[in-house]
Amino acid sequence: MASASDYYATLGVARDADEAEIKRAYRKLALKHHPDKNPGDDSAAEKFKAAAEAYDVLSDPEKRRVYDQYGADGLKGRGFASGGIDPRDIFESIFGGGGGGAGSIFESLFGGAGGGRRPRQGSHLRVSVRIPLTEAYSGTERSITLTRQETCGSCDGSGAKAGTQPVTCGRCGGRGQVQRQQGFFVMQAPCPECRGEGQRIESPCGACRGAGRKPVKAELTVRIPKGIDDGSQLRVAGEGEPGERGGPRGDLFVVVGVESHPLFERRDDDLLCTLPVGFAQVALGAEVDVPSLKGPTTLKIPAGTQSGKTFRLRGLGMPSVYGHGTGDLLVKVQVETPKKLTPRQKELLAELAELENQATGSDQKSFLDKVKELFD
Repeated sequence: MASASDYYATLGVARDADEAEIKRAYRKLALKHHPDKNPGDDSAAEKFKAAAEAYDVLSDPEKRRVYDQYGADGLKGRGFASGGIDPRDIFESIFGGGGGGAGSIFESLFGGAGGGRRPRQGSHLRVSVRIPLTEAYSGTERSITLTRQETCGSCDGSGAKAGTQPVTCGRCGGRGQVQRQQGFFVMQAPCPECRGEGQRIESPCGACRGAGRKPVKAELTVRIPKGIDDGSQLRVAGEGEPGERGGPRGDLFVVVGVESHPLFERRDDDLLCTLPVGFAQVALGAEVDVPSLKGPTTLKIPAGTQSGKTFRLRGLGMPSVYGHGTGDLLVKVQVETPKKLTPRQKELLAELAELENQATGSDQKSFLDKVKELFD
């Protein structure tokens, strides 16, 4: 089995493989190493599990981005670690099995009996929140209200009316599967009478109409770590919908949007601030106040600084969401041209212009020489 830190090698794909290539590679390995096809083969079971773990990471754009940048260790502690996934759930999500007691395609091909009745993890849920850049800098919490399915209290999830019980399906004898002939092959398929459950509800619960669950409004508090970037996804384990037949709850995925800021532009963990300054400040040099998310700071502008020059102030950017230090504040000076001048300002600028004509700088002389050559 390939190292957990080399998911691309596990699936046998290149690092620039697209979504379709990754899916094809996983399908091939999953069919080859599925435990139902290789009973008693521990090596095949490990390869089946490794392929599912690799696909779980590489098929998710956010997990893949973190993995490509920080490796498998970067996934740990960020709600992205794949060690707790159920390989069969990954398999059935690709091959279209399981949901609603339908049974997996592999159980149909290889005869897995009653596969639709084993415990299954509940559905995952996804919500979005938006926060300002200042809260992404410091970290914050958000209250989230969502509606999710919960086990019906009237029937304890059985779907049957109080005082009654589901009855064994007469068509499949409670197996949840029926056989059908296709040429020389005998195939297993989910029972159409009970939809693979092996049981039928003759007297449905009035509260949930036989579904065994009802929509319920829930309110959760989610901690958003400092340094989080726009579009990042947080996993809140066990806050999805309840599982079936005693299976674990699904997870809640929170997609965080970070709003733009009027002063700062984010570049990974660095922040860029464009600072308007006067001509005299860059010509003579000056000390100016600069805003930062940590508080005001002072920037020394050397004499002769050109418009567009960018200064780097260490440690005044965004904290790394992975705990790897803090980015920098990039301050780009931009010389402002005054739109309205007083008579005295006009007089001084006219005098300055006259002096500049008498002492043309080397850059301007070079430019004028090139212009002259062009038209000679």
